[in-house]
Amino acid sequence: MTNTKKPKHIAVAGNIGAGKTTLTEMLSKHYKWIPQFEDVDHNPYLMDFYDDMPRWSFNLQVYFLNSRLKQLLEIRRGTETIIQDRTIYEDANIFAPNLHDMNLMSKRDYDNYFSFFQTLKSMVEPPDLLIYLKASVPTLVYQIQKRGREYEENIRLDYLKKLNVYYEKFVEEYKEGPVLIIDCDKNKFAENEEHFGEVIRKIDSQLFGLF
Repeated sequence: MTNTKKPKHIAVAGNIGAGKTTLTEMLSKHYKWIPQFEDVDHNPYLMDFYDDMPRWSFNLQVYFLNSRLKQLLEIRRGTETIIQDRTIYEDANIFAPNLHDMNLMSKRDYDNYFSFFQTLKSMVEPPDLLIYLKASVPTLVYQIQKRGREYEENIRLDYLKKLNVYYEKFVEEYKEGPVLIIDCDKNKFAENEEHFGEVIRKIDSQLFGLF
C-alpha cells in the first residue's frame, strides 16, 4: 500500500463582505494552494434575486448548491490542496434559513431545499480546516462599500445582521471538523502584513502542528 498524503481541503467561511475572497487569494499564493471562488459574475440569478428576493430565492439557492457540489466533487477527484471561498454548509445553514425567516422563501421551498442539501451532505467530505472570518456589521458594511459591487448596494442592514446571528450559531454548532476563527474587526490581514502573518501561524499550527 502506497502512503500518499491525502490532499487538504481548506474552506473559508464568512458573511458578505468579511473578506473571504481576499483571504482565499492571499492563502493560495502563500501556500501554493489552488483557489476555488464563487462565480458571482456568471450567476444567472443574482441580479434578479436582489431585485425580487421572494421570487428568486429558491432558484438562487439551488444554483449555489449545485455549483458548490461540483466544486466538492472536483476537490475529491484532484490531487492538489484546494482552498474554497465559501462552503456548502453556509448555503444551507445560514442563507436559506435566513431567507425563510424573513419570508423571502416559502416553507415548502425551504423544506424541499433543506432535504436536498441533507441528501448531498451525506455524499461529500467536510473540509480539513474551516476558517471562519468573524466580522461585526459595521466592518462588513465598510468592506462592502469599499469594493462597490453594484448589486450589493441595496443589501439591507437587518439582512446582514441576521446573517451574522446565523453564522455565530453555525460556527458554535459546527462539528464536522476543526475551525479557525479570525476576528476581522481586529485582524486586518488585507492591509497589514503582521496581521496576515498571524493568520498564517494559526493555520500552520492547525494543519501542520500535529506532526
